[in-house]
Amino acid sequence: MHFDCGSYQLDLACPRVMGIVNVTPDSFSDGGRYASTQLAIEHGVRLVAEGADILDIGGESTRPGAEPVPLDEELKRVIPVIEGLVNLVDVPISIDTYKPEVMRAAIAAGADLINDVQALQEPGALEAVASSNAGVCLMHMLGTPQTMQTDPQYDDVVAEVLEFLRLRAEAAVAAGIARERIMLDPGFGFAKRSVHNIALLRELPKLCALGYPVLAGLSRKSVLGHITGNRVEDRLPPSIAAAVVAVMKGAGVVRVHDVKATKDALAVVAAIID
Repeated sequence: MHFDCGSYQLDLACPRVMGIVNVTPDSFSDGGRYASTQLAIEHGVRLVAEGADILDIGGESTRPGAEPVPLDEELKRVIPVIEGLVNLVDVPISIDTYKPEVMRAAIAAGADLINDVQALQEPGALEAVASSNAGVCLMHMLGTPQTMQTDPQYDDVVAEVLEFLRLRAEAAVAAGIARERIMLDPGFGFAKRSVHNIALLRELPKLCALGYPVLAGLSRKSVLGHITGNRVEDRLPPSIAAAVVAVMKGAGVVRVHDVKATKDALAVVAAIID
């Protein structure tokens, strides 16, 4: 399986690692560490040196309870970082946003991939991606970051997430986005309690069976704290374990904070398992 995004075609026979660059003051794990343009660019370059296959740039935190960021502020945070990185790295650059205006500006600045927690449901989002050659990652979430963890309820979380993503992928294709440009993300930690996250990871092959590449983002998430009792800053070992399990369950891309440690763990798995 391969994934087309911008000028890149990623062969997913080998799992890919997406490195996280949060240009925000309030992200749940590293808020403020890379909030300036220069620090964010330097962090992105460092992640690529550590082996990141994709960089995901975000200017608005989507942690539970996070406040929305005005459009102008989000643009001010992310566009200079994208413009700086496109001349320094040779990997696809992803923009983590649900706003069509940010999507268009990011693509114009050199972004290759739209990573949308709202799965292109915002008016104009489908058109923004369809009019480009960018790839898109469609994620499942109920509600908004402000409301999603209030009391998430499912009759069958696996079936409901799969059906939502299947329908959103069909909508993207109908809008003119080629299947090869679509990736799916079950949205670990987004409107899910720990039992939901565990069920989705256990049953990840069912999502993979839809025929699209799958992204898994479990790095430092609260479910890992629930399982281990570890604080955010102590969740490296469980994050690596979750990434390995996700890949063994069929994920083509894992979104992580700790690139080198994850790459090393996946290299060991690849050397042992055919």
